[in-house]
Amino acid sequence: MKRKPKTILVLLLVAAGAVLSLLWFARGRRSGDQGPATYSVARRTFTSTVLATGAVKPQVGAEVRVGARVSGKVEVLHTNVGAVVEKGDAIADLEKADLKAMVAQRQAELDIAEGKLSAAQALLPVEIEKAEADVTKWDATVALAQKELVRQDDLLKQNFTSLQAGDQAQEQLLVAEAQLSSTRKALELTQIRYAEELKQGRAEVQRAKAALANSKVQLSYATITAPILGVIGSVSTQEGETVAAGLNAPTFVTIIDLKRLQVDAFVDEVDIGKVKEGQHAVFTVDAFPAREFEGKVAAIYPKAVVLENVVNYDVVIEITTAYHGFLRPEMTASVTIFLEARENLLAVPVKALRRERGKSVVYVLVNDQPQQREVAVGWRDGQWVEVVAGLEEGDLVLLEPPHPESARP
Repeated sequence: MKRKPKTILVLLLVAAGAVLSLLWFARGRRSGDQGPATYSVARRTFTSTVLATGAVKPQVGAEVRVGARVSGKVEVLHTNVGAVVEKGDAIADLEKADLKAMVAQRQAELDIAEGKLSAAQALLPVEIEKAEADVTKWDATVALAQKELVRQDDLLKQNFTSLQAGDQAQEQLLVAEAQLSSTRKALELTQIRYAEELKQGRAEVQRAKAALANSKVQLSYATITAPILGVIGSVSTQEGETVAAGLNAPTFVTIIDLKRLQVDAFVDEVDIGKVKEGQHAVFTVDAFPAREFEGKVAAIYPKAVVLENVVNYDVVIEITTAYHGFLRPEMTASVTIFLEARENLLAVPVKALRRERGKSVVYVLVNDQPQQREVAVGWRDGQWVEVVAGLEEGDLVLLEPPHPESARP
């Protein structure tokens, strides 16, 4: 009987603990039984970005494939892969014996043409002077014959001479006039021949000079020089090989100017409408993951690039930070293009948006009941999407779709 109060006390403590446990469990059940997750439509500022993958490429004109314009055997190759060349540096020399012989032949032809021209310029003026002298001589003879004929006519009238003497004077005048006409024609022909031979001689000299210049140009083609400053990227021809120049010039080396690089980023067709020239961009390459390079959008190719049924557009990024010594062609680049900020836009979380029957819809709580509402969406910024029409600020949208029986259209 003395131990009975202790037993009762223990039973009371156990009962009290059980009651407290039941109360705690019931409270926990009530606190965890919350309503559906919602979001109150509000306005946000969108600072969207476009992510793209691309590659480092040489700019237009920064990669040149140097070839031969004449055929021949490669005698000397002056460079190798990785060598830095200046514009005009010799890259290779082809055999030149036949080209030098052609230059000598053209030079001889020029000398002959110049000799003929010099002879014409020296001899024909002498012939012209002789013809002019003959004209002067026969002009004087005609004048003398005319005077003699007049004198014979006067003497015949006075019967101091015979009729035969008068006829002889007339004949001498006619002969002198014929000789004068002949010498004048000869002078004219000599002057014409002089002008024609000068014209022809000068033309022959010009033709010979052009042929000589062409042969010298052909000779210069045997020395292949670098058209730009850059680094030798590849060498495809070796010493001793014979190259044949045709419609496609055989490539000797490829020269790349590593100071003139760009990034070609492939942007998905969904995002290409947001990308504009001049927008800021940053990118990284796998070789230097901790280094971030800056740039700007310089151009957008109008033609799409379709790979595995995915449509992308080539966006050219002009690199604005120093990159020489870090970037090389064909490096893979992870590009981020920063779009212009758009303020005061109605936005909802992306997970609140649904696609049903080809339309964008959300579920709005109206009088504690979910109601389906069609919306028009615009820009997207990460996990947020702009609502252009269909919602108003303060509307409560469900973040999870309701059960079909509880939703009302």
